[in-house]
Amino acid sequence: MDRTQKEEMVSFLKGVFDTSASIVVVRNLGLNVAEMSDLRIKMREQGATLKVAKNRLARLALEGTEIESLGDHLSGTTVLGYSEDVVAAAKVLVKYAKDNEKIEIVGGTMESTILDVNGVKSLAALPGLDELRGKIVGLLQAPAGKLASITQAPAGQLARVFGAYGSQG
Repeated sequence: MDRTQKEEMVSFLKGVFDTSASIVVVRNLGLNVAEMSDLRIKMREQGATLKVAKNRLARLALEGTEIESLGDHLSGTTVLGYSEDVVAAAKVLVKYAKDNEKIEIVGGTMESTILDVNGVKSLAALPGLDELRGKIVGLLQAPAGKLASITQAPAGQLARVFGAYGSQG
């Protein structure tokens, strides 16, 4: 990389660190190209991104940010997973690390909070944004359904009473 490419990478990473809701640092212990491509596809499907960056450039990008201490996790061959959804990157990477021993979770962030390995695993256990939206919609629809059945019940009873009077005479 020449100097301008390095500067572009640092500014790109600074943008990632400033805008991402969560960042997960993983250590690549020998993933081949096919496995890395598979992991990138899985990340993309969940709305997350995977970026291989030089540790030195990532540390430069972290300088002056709230998550500057994330640089302590950057050693060896590291890969950054990040997303706008707080749990998306953590879910994919933790699941992938369970199935593949060539990748190791090192740490991460949630907003401005630095997480260790257990923190990232706990974050991955939380429900995703789509799952939470579904639960909220279900909770909002339940009272409306009950209200509709309650308001229909008296009308149904009244119709049965009129039907009974009509059949009697």
